[in-house]
Amino acid sequence: MQANTLFYIIIGILVFNYISEKILDILNEKHFDDEIPTSLKDVYNEKEYKKSQQYKKVNAKFSNFTSLITTVITLVFFFLDGFNYVDQFARSYTDNPILIALLFFGIIMLGSEIISTPLAYYSTFVIEEKFGFNKSTQKTFWIDKLKGLFLSAILGGGILSLIIWFYLLTGKNFWIYAWALVAIFSIFINMFHAKLIVPLFNKQSPLEDGKLKLAIEAYAKKVGFTLNNIFVIDGSKRSTKANAYFSGFGNQKRITLYDTLINDLETDEIVAVLAHEVGHYKKKHIIFNLISSILLTGFTLFILSLFVNSPLLSQALGVSTQSFHIGLIAFGILYSPISEVTGLFMNYMSRKFEYEADDYAKNTFKSAALITSLKKLSKNSLSNLTPHPAYVFVNYSHPTLLKRIKNLES
Repeated sequence: MQANTLFYIIIGILVFNYISEKILDILNEKHFDDEIPTSLKDVYNEKEYKKSQQYKKVNAKFSNFTSLITTVITLVFFFLDGFNYVDQFARSYTDNPILIALLFFGIIMLGSEIISTPLAYYSTFVIEEKFGFNKSTQKTFWIDKLKGLFLSAILGGGILSLIIWFYLLTGKNFWIYAWALVAIFSIFINMFHAKLIVPLFNKQSPLEDGKLKLAIEAYAKKVGFTLNNIFVIDGSKRSTKANAYFSGFGNQKRITLYDTLINDLETDEIVAVLAHEVGHYKKKHIIFNLISSILLTGFTLFILSLFVNSPLLSQALGVSTQSFHIGLIAFGILYSPISEVTGLFMNYMSRKFEYEADDYAKNTFKSAALITSLKKLSKNSLSNLTPHPAYVFVNYSHPTLLKRIKNLES
């Protein structure tokens, strides 16, 4: 195969991904004005439903604009041999392969941030502000952005440096060491993310004594779930949208409740949401997701090891000097159809797990409380109650509200 042919295959994949994404978006947008299903009539009144429709349409219009802009810029960058210019610039400062790669990806990341930051700013301070969701200040927005960049540089740069080091030392066997590194890092982050990463962005505090804590402790005792770590996170610092999540395992497991969740729901509803999260733990969904992620990473790294040495990958992007970092970019795009398939499978499993966690909450607590909590959370976030089935199949990690309620009522 010629480098020119491979280049156009890469361009074809990028264009196909964009077009397929837009087809799904169009199908989904046609359902924005559908009548609400009978069982969900109590989620919105007429005024609220019109507001939710407007929110969906504004976000869809903005999403179409941003995806078009980013796709066009990406294609222009490819056709103008942008990777070659960045690679040459990085090589003009150092001959060290690791430093070249770090400088290369640093420039790419900086360019991406220059494009994405104004779009994120508009989404936060115009769209989310207009519909009453945004609680973030401009200071918080920019501090979050800087912290995110710092973490990406330290963690991403550190892992990339080690992977390239393994590659330089062991050649095509680098994937084994890289896989071990990523697996250890994934387990470590899963256990300690709440202690090490979350505090950089949010304040967490133990749930105060009172009716809610007593109700949670009573439920945990009933189902034999040892729970010493119940935390409240200041989600209202940035948004009115509510959430709750389970993290860690072993003695590091903890439940985190957003303060907005506590403000929006009644005690029984919060316990029902927590019961759903406990269901994920009891059904070992967290372990499954962690192991699946590690196995998929190993498979991806193995496939990468078969092709990354090929000069064809670098030449396809207009770079004459074969290098790991250029090969990594080309491979990432060529591998994307496979990652789309694995993504569909993981979304399917995620939706299946949500039903199982709902069933656990239904069987160990109250289905009615979980139903009302789901309806309130959907209402408060102006959720789309009538998405297109194809869009759900490809993009949703959770079943639709209608299907979850039907399952809980069955």
